Amino acid sequence: MSKNPWGTVAERLDRNRYETDTEQSHILVNQAEAERAGAGPLLARICPARVYSEQANGEIGVLYAACLECGTCLAAAPPGVLSWSYPRGGMGVIYREG
Repeated sequence: MSKNPWGTVAERLDRNRYETDTEQSHILVNQAEAERAGAGPLLARICPARVYSEQANGEIGVLYAACLECGTCLAAAPPGVLSWSYPRGGMGVIYREG
């Protein structure tokens, strides 16, 4: 099998830069609604950047600085679980590929 000339997905994602907004997350989780809907496993599984994780206390952890801003979580989450917006101007992911 020939090697992909563009590199692996992980190698390509490593080329991106992030300007982290240390003051404000662009992702908010309604923990009560997430627990009621059982959304933790879904979010942890579908996010390509692994932004979401299930915490020992049952809450959903959010590592928003790693967000690729793809919107997968917003499309898949049950209504009322997430409040999501693009990061403030100049913040967030800066793509280096395509």
